[in-house]
Amino acid sequence: MFGRIRTDLCFPGKALHDYKPRHRNVEYELFPLGRPRSQTNGEGEDPPAESFVLRADDLGLPQARHRVIIVGIRRDRAARARDALNPLDSAGEPATLADVLQGLPQLRSGLSRTTDSDRAWEDAVRASADRLLKSDGFLPSPMRDEFARIAAELRTPASGRGGRFVPATELSPLYEPSWFVDPKIEGVLNHESRGHMSEDLTRYLFAAVFGRVEQRSPTLADFPTGLLPNHRNVRSALRGSLFSDRFRVQLLDRPSTTVTSHISKDGHYYIHPDPAQCRSLTVREAARLQTFPDNYFFEGPRTKQYVQVGNAVPPLLARRIACVLADALGLVPS
Repeated sequence: MFGRIRTDLCFPGKALHDYKPRHRNVEYELFPLGRPRSQTNGEGEDPPAESFVLRADDLGLPQARHRVIIVGIRRDRAARARDALNPLDSAGEPATLADVLQGLPQLRSGLSRTTDSDRAWEDAVRASADRLLKSDGFLPSPMRDEFARIAAELRTPASGRGGRFVPATELSPLYEPSWFVDPKIEGVLNHESRGHMSEDLTRYLFAAVFGRVEQRSPTLADFPTGLLPNHRNVRSALRGSLFSDRFRVQLLDRPSTTVTSHISKDGHYYIHPDPAQCRSLTVREAARLQTFPDNYFFEGPRTKQYVQVGNAVPPLLARRIACVLADALGLVPS
């Protein structure tokens, strides 16, 4: 299939049934950015399909986003690119969630389908911790200790649920601070938590504590029976088939999983790793994982903001690709 796609991209006139043998038809040469061509194909051979896959985490970005990127250069302009187009270099260790979210104000989640207040939220999270301590099934001692600690020490963060603008200082992440932070803002944009049902609060609390203790995100088989959703596909998920990771916590010491527009529907795949915040990621946190600078303001309702973030190519990745192409084409990147 990829061979057919590659042929169509090289000869678009034929693909569109607009190829005129006696006329000049535009043809393209395709180049990968994933790895050096000299290491993936012999002289005159097409590079293998996997060399067109860019792995953002291998390039140092804070997200395990793997996408096919194909560079097509018109054949009559491609001679320079054959020698000058260098693949993107690996950056060694990828940035982690902690590296990127450093500096953003802590928030509490909201409560949906009930009265929402700081006191009500604290009571709801403590009730969730108590429920987990009394739940059926085995819980390791470190998890029980963590639930007890959270119940005893829980306090609403100073920034509450956040908002479209949250005044703050010391926002610098450990990763690329000069790219992200604009000191003129004196705060953070689009940093507002979602509201969650009490059942989901308990699941989020369990997932975040599980991730902290076990250093992985739980599958449905790890959840106490009483926390399993009442969905038809749960039974098949418990057998190890699809959707076994219906609730996924992002881990502090690793890159995030791929940020997609699905984040606009619910936060189940994007649970914040701090159990004391008991929530899903905000638009700004997702935007940082996508490498949007902090002064990029997302318009519209929050659901639409999440869609904008999830559908985007990470700006830092796009910038690196643009610099490589500008160099290969003899242009000077700005």
